[in-house]
Amino acid sequence: MSTKTQTPPGAENPVYYDLDEHEHPPGASTMLGFWLYLMSDCLIFAMLFASYGVYGGSYAGGPGPKELFDLPLVALNTTMLLLSSITYGFAMLNADEKNTSATLRWLGITGLFGAAFLAIELYEFSHLIHEGAGPQRSAFLSAFFTLVGTHGLHVTFGIIWLVTLMVQVARRGLEPANVRRLQCLSLFWHFLDVIWIGVFTFVYLLGVLR
Repeated sequence: MSTKTQTPPGAENPVYYDLDEHEHPPGASTMLGFWLYLMSDCLIFAMLFASYGVYGGSYAGGPGPKELFDLPLVALNTTMLLLSSITYGFAMLNADEKNTSATLRWLGITGLFGAAFLAIELYEFSHLIHEGAGPQRSAFLSAFFTLVGTHGLHVTFGIIWLVTLMVQVARRGLEPANVRRLQCLSLFWHFLDVIWIGVFTFVYLLGVLR
């Protein structure tokens, strides 16, 4: 006596599901995650720019941008940061060519330009505070120190990150993991450059022209 197996309705074309995920190359999600971080940083700076837009005209009877800002000094500072972005670009070009020594050389020059930017910014802050225009003097100065100081902190962390990567590249060379890290820092560094252009235009130039 033979037994017949009945196929359930709708099972003529069975669908198969692969329960095992396919392999991802190492670091495949690194750039996506870093872009998400940059977007969160954009929100932080957007709030700081908005705060400065609201409080930037509240001088509380104290000095304003025309009396405080030294545009030639700020222009020099801006030049330092712009040059650092150019030299970082040269570093990445040499990293693509697997030229370790040239990559380290351009990264070192980038770090020097970044350090010069920070030195000029710290001089500006100390000069303002010495003149009695500290962050507690008015809402304008509070917003100014918060916005510019937050950007300066980012540059500081960027330099620390840069030095760390230089050590790793010197020890392990331009392996894929180090190249990915250099690419992430490149995005971060150029992002800070774009933010500073906004600061220079919105805070310094428009402030003096008011």
